[in-house]
Formats: sequence, structure tokens, C-alpha cells
Amino acid sequence: MTPRQKRMAVVALLLAGVATAVGLGLTAFQKNLLYFYTPTQVSGGEAPTGYPFRVGGLVVAGSVRRDPDSLTVHFSVTDGPATLPVVYTGILPDLFREGQGIISVGQLNAAGVFEATEVLAKHDENYMPPEVAAALEQSGQRVPNYKEYQK
Repeated sequence: MTPRQKRMAVVALLLAGVATAVGLGLTAFQKNLLYFYTPTQVSGGEAPTGYPFRVGGLVVAGSVRRDPDSLTVHFSVTDGPATLPVVYTGILPDLFREGQGIISVGQLNAAGVFEATEVLAKHDENYMPPEVAAALEQSGQRVPNYKEYQK
């Protein structure tokens, strides 16, 4: 093998190694992204199955049911056109209540119920997560002070 061929082989091996590292990094990064979906998008089949994602909307009035023997809570989230059932086991934020804007992290089970691993509620009376406010605005819901939410 000539010196030129040896250099070309080393360069080819380096390029293959870099390409493999980039590919593995992008794959790991893709699996750790948490995309936001509205209940309408989830019911339309746009949400991934088998991967965690975020879903947000307003907690439907009268939908909160607590299991008396555990920390499991069942509730529904809506963006207006669609409603998604959610189940969460754990301690809910103090500001969680019906009619409240929330974002949940979790994944959809085979029955179409969103199994939340985390529930995030607004942090004060004048704030709604921007994703939730935008989704409600797009679905035709009236969102008071929507422009304030964009800040």
C-alpha cells in the first residue's frame, strides 16, 4: 500500500467514525425531545405512540376523579374541539383545578388514555402556558388577555 492509499484509508475511517457518532447522537437526541400536542392533534393521530410527549389544555370542569385508596387522579383536558382523558399518579401541583390551563408530560396507552408522569399548572393567576393559549386561540376558544400570554 502506498502512503497516499494509507492516508486515504485513515481519512475514510475518520469520516465513517464521525458519521457514526453524529448518527448515534441525533438518534439519542430525537428520542429525548418532548413535543407539544393539543388534544385535537392527539385524537387525530398526530401524536407519537411509544414515546413521551407533552399535551396541554384546560382541565374539564367536573372531570377530576381521585382514587380514595391511592394518589391516582383521573381528569380530562380539552382544547375546545377535542377532549383527552388523563390519568396521573402522584401529588398534583397546588394550583391544579378544574378550568385551569395545564401541561402534562407522559404517553398515550393502548386504550387512548394519556398516562401522565408529570403535571404542570400555571404559576400565577395571569399566566397560561403559551402553547396552551395558542392552541385554544386556534381552536376558536376565547382566551382572555391572550396577548399577555405571549410575553
